[in-house]
Amino acid sequence: MSEPDSESRSEIAVVLPDGSELAVEAGATVEDCAYEIGPGLGSDTVAGKLDGELVAKEEPVYDGARLEIVTEDSEEYLRVMRHSAAHCLAQAVERQFDDPKLAIGPPTDDGFYYDFDDLDVDEDDFAALEAEIEEIVAADYEIEREEVSIEEARDRLADEPYKLELLEELAEEGEQVTFYGQGEWADLCAGPHVESTGEVGVVKLLEIAGAYWRGDEENPMQTRIYGTAFESETDLEAFLTRMEEAEERDHRKIGAEMDLFSIQDVTGPGLPLYHPAGKTVLRELERFVEELNEDAGYDYVETPHVFKTDLWHKSGHYENYVDDMFVFDVDDDEFGLKPMNCPGHAAIFQDHSWSYRDLPIRYAENGKVYRKEQRGELSGLSRTWAFTIDDGHLFLTPEGIEREVEAIMDVIIEVLETFDLDYGMALATRPEKSVGGDEIWERAEDQLESVLEKRNYDYDVEEGDGAFYGPKIDFEFEDAIGRGWDGPTVQLDFNMPDRFDLSYVGEDNEEHEPVMIHRALYGSYERFFMMLIEHYEGRFPLWLAPEQVRVLPISDDNLGYAHRVANEFEGFRIEVDDRDATLERKIRAAHDDRVPYQIIVGDDEEDEGTISVRDRFEDQEFDVGTGEFREHLEAERAEKRSEPDFLAD
Repeated sequence: MSEPDSESRSEIAVVLPDGSELAVEAGATVEDCAYEIGPGLGSDTVAGKLDGELVAKEEPVYDGARLEIVTEDSEEYLRVMRHSAAHCLAQAVERQFDDPKLAIGPPTDDGFYYDFDDLDVDEDDFAALEAEIEEIVAADYEIEREEVSIEEARDRLADEPYKLELLEELAEEGEQVTFYGQGEWADLCAGPHVESTGEVGVVKLLEIAGAYWRGDEENPMQTRIYGTAFESETDLEAFLTRMEEAEERDHRKIGAEMDLFSIQDVTGPGLPLYHPAGKTVLRELERFVEELNEDAGYDYVETPHVFKTDLWHKSGHYENYVDDMFVFDVDDDEFGLKPMNCPGHAAIFQDHSWSYRDLPIRYAENGKVYRKEQRGELSGLSRTWAFTIDDGHLFLTPEGIEREVEAIMDVIIEVLETFDLDYGMALATRPEKSVGGDEIWERAEDQLESVLEKRNYDYDVEEGDGAFYGPKIDFEFEDAIGRGWDGPTVQLDFNMPDRFDLSYVGEDNEEHEPVMIHRALYGSYERFFMMLIEHYEGRFPLWLAPEQVRVLPISDDNLGYAHRVANEFEGFRIEVDDRDATLERKIRAAHDDRVPYQIIVGDDEEDEGTISVRDRFEDQEFDVGTGEFREHLEAERAEKRSEPDFLAD
């Protein structure tokens, strides 16, 4: 097709997943594009993704958009189906209860939820609601999309105050909105959805929770019903089994059992207190990162918890992040708890004069930061108000970008492999809310993409998920039961050096602007610690375990020998169980406390000068000398082995 006149273009181009371009008429929809690619794909189209955002197949495409077609075979299909399941739930609720008020009902990674007001429901009602949903699915209602004017929408939603509030926001964006209807029921919704309720599959309601409208605790508390949906009973049963296992591994439950941390009323929500056992694990994690940083040439710095907001204006955080900051006034000056460590590191760099020969400069800090998350979103260590980032910031010449990014990624991979974690990578591109010009962003994204391509890494592209100051490579890893977690990150930043007027003297004796790299090897200690608790189910590897060895004397007569044995393991975290209890009870207690190794000593061991050793996974005991066992412990600790393996040797 020929290029149309720029003032009256009748054609636009979209970018397909393989990088090729597809030329279509202006106003073409996702479905139209699918038919252009092939009639079979067109008829199979369920939805689309435009620049990473899931949209209805009726959504018009736009020039330059990255387009993916979603079919029943796509990863995103389950999310579309679950969105329709949320509508089935709302329809069932309206059939079973008098005049509930509808709020929102989106799909989630594991299922869906719908929020209601004026609804008196509890989990005893789930069986009746699920039966109603089954009838709606069996009826196989066509799910029909309808575009209506704002005025007509207002009339339809006259008795739905929350929907009306959403409608007024949509009215600022256009003259029409969409409704999706099924049978007698319809909802204000952008979609996408499956073709009919018969395609929803198997639905299971999970729990009820309270949720503030729009996540704002100033707003009314609503009733949130969580559910999930799968294409088959087999998939649902597998999910429910994983849920049961996840419940057993819940870090809040294990954290209390092992006395690792607490979140108390005296601190406020989202502000964890680490007990000695928990802090022991954190210190080992810190030491590991500190060793890696030392090997990589980082210098440790420290920045205060509070800065004047002048710094946050300068960095761009104030305009892009102030809603998530704790801000307060002191003597007519405005201060803020730091939400990130990078501006402080930039200020340290700015305090010196640098030559190109000095670069790269690498700063590291285990820096505590604060984010004002909504109270309803706080959960154990997974989402907190205060958390610590194993932060690193590098200041370097543009020529050193790829070399440094590659080196950082090598260290991140070493960290993840130390914990035996399967991982994936994603290139996160410019978000809607960002600072800096198009050219800078393009250059930064190209640099990161070049590293990924050069190393032949498999990676996804997450459109619009970059930081407001630059694109990034994010790592996601899986735990022992297959759940995905966000973790380490490498972020390339051409903006902050400009905002802070950072410079170095180049080989030409002229001033140049450095590039800044932000990186974290864990992400945050809190979330990584949480994941490790659940990944290992509290059974930490020897090097991390709060208590590494416990000596169990068979009787009080063996207490003296037990303490002499413990002294042979100086440098390890070892305790003697000197309670007046049977050996069986002591073994059970050590097992419940998830201690990696137990040393059992009685008359025979004392007479022979040996010890009997068992690990927490075995019922067998092996008699060895203390020297031999110590050598094994030293090797296991130094190699950071994931499992105790003494009895397997």
